[in-house]
Amino acid sequence: MKKKRVIVIGGGISGMEAATHLASMGYDVTLLEKDKELGGHLLGWEKLFPTMRMGKDVVEFLNKGITLSKVNVIRKAEIVNAVKTGEIFTVTLANGNKFESDAVIMATGYDLFDARKKEEYGYGIYDNVITSADLEEKFLSGKPILTSKGNVPKKIALVHCVGSRDEKVGNVYCSKVCCVTAVKQSIELKESIPGVDVYCLYMDLRMFGMHFETLYKEAQEKHAVNFIRGRLSEACENQDSSIIVKVEDTLAGKPLRMTVDMLVLMVGMVPSAGTVKVGKMLGLKFGPNGFLKSMDQHTMGTITNIPGVFIAGTCAAPRPINNVFVDARAAAITASSYLEGYDIEKRISYS
Repeated sequence: MKKKRVIVIGGGISGMEAATHLASMGYDVTLLEKDKELGGHLLGWEKLFPTMRMGKDVVEFLNKGITLSKVNVIRKAEIVNAVKTGEIFTVTLANGNKFESDAVIMATGYDLFDARKKEEYGYGIYDNVITSADLEEKFLSGKPILTSKGNVPKKIALVHCVGSRDEKVGNVYCSKVCCVTAVKQSIELKESIPGVDVYCLYMDLRMFGMHFETLYKEAQEKHAVNFIRGRLSEACENQDSSIIVKVEDTLAGKPLRMTVDMLVLMVGMVPSAGTVKVGKMLGLKFGPNGFLKSMDQHTMGTITNIPGVFIAGTCAAPRPINNVFVDARAAAITASSYLEGYDIEKRISYS
């Protein structure tokens, strides 16, 4: 019998893991990735919370699972059309190549919030206002962390919830990983810059994951990171390119003004452009947060309103890496059940 075919859209960690498991189950798997490398956002991440293991180690683990002999990996795959005709899906690329399958897994990931939308924070305006992703690139480079003028910073502030839990930008959800990322990066800053003062400006610390609270306590007790509860209202630049930040300390009940050498904005997750584009092509439903909507958050988190289309990872909601792995494996198993004739439709309504 001809092997049943699955197209996995997105070559980040969720797509790589889902493709590996489907291939190991004997399916004909095509993995479509828009960039030239597999790995997604993880390629730009140095250390991972809470263990501080290197991000490249996880990418190497995933690459061991995907081999060209088992998965048809197509890089630089720009999708221009994706439709379902009868029971068959057809995905067309910009170069004219077409791929058909019996099922599709959406693993199109997330984009980072564009910090320029928060003009009052000065990103893209002031040289020493950067994002958490920019800071991670600096860690990856192995070079010293310096200000725009080449000086060693003496004071650095990290601002939580930039683009998340913010009604003004339309994102009322929590991105889940920003708080612990700030804690991780604050520890790295203290370790890499002797004598630097680091401040975390937070709304609420959401240390929900295993060992996240331990990392937070380590930041406080071992590294003397300063945590100030309050939302940043404004940032402006001094003549020497240092940054003045104005924040209300909600615990002390008074306004606070300080000057720092560098301001780091912890940007949250938003639905990726690819998620929106391909999701609309396939007729998928979107939730109120703009991410892809599953049929049931509790029991059918990987199943969409279109039979044969399944979702994995952060195209459905913000998730930390360990949850992305679990999600990808669940999507692969659910897709396999569908392909083997398990009557999902008897358990759900596609209306």
